[in-house]
Amino acid sequence: MEILPLSAFSDNYIWALVADGNCIVVDPGDAAPVESLLSERSLRLTAILITHHHADHIGGVPMLAAHHAPLIVGPDDPRIASLTQTVHEGDQIRISLGAKALAFEVIAVPGHTTSHIAYFGEELLFCGDTLFSAGCGRLFEGSPAQMHASLSRLAALPADTRVCCAHEYTLSNLRFACAVEPGNPALIERRRECESLRAQGRPTLPSTLALEMATNPFLRSEEAAVVAAATARAGHVPKSPVDTFAILREWKNHA
Repeated sequence: MEILPLSAFSDNYIWALVADGNCIVVDPGDAAPVESLLSERSLRLTAILITHHHADHIGGVPMLAAHHAPLIVGPDDPRIASLTQTVHEGDQIRISLGAKALAFEVIAVPGHTTSHIAYFGEELLFCGDTLFSAGCGRLFEGSPAQMHASLSRLAALPADTRVCCAHEYTLSNLRFACAVEPGNPALIERRRECESLRAQGRPTLPSTLALEMATNPFLRSEEAAVVAAATARAGHVPKSPVDTFAILREWKNHA
């Protein structure tokens, strides 16, 4: 099975899983990159997975639905049209990809939006705009406590899980992470590697949860260096990891 990040808009990735002449895509905000892949590789679109309702994640769904009639799975949210199957926290879904049957667990991850979900299975995590490489999504509809809890759930998945987030935000996130933890050697090395990848026009994704745990400040709100940075930023000692997270998220909003 191939796992392909299809570039869309200025910095989105539409994830495509390809095997045996079949294709599954995740969060197709634009139909054109998907149609190009299907045409170039003579693939059949069998399913679409949706994480949340924002237009840059669902904008291409109506056209793809009309042209290919795939299974379309997403959260139970009236803002998402064209779904053929709604899913909820804890649901297990199985999707055929040619000869292979893929199994995913649905994880509710409110914070970026109230109905945001992630899909975990096959050692892959499709997390939309909840967890980013070295960062996390903005809180458009949820609270810091919700997002911190959602990120903690994702952080508890196996360390070798490949993190397939939906935007190429890695370099800007790493710049912020280095401001939070300038003495973190894993972070310094990761920034060097990702700068090299982007200079070559290559994606920095997928990441791994092990790498995120070592370098993503939003998953490190109990680390002494991160707490110290949050304290310096806010002018007071955070009361809890959630408070540390909230300080970091507000800081990043203005970085």
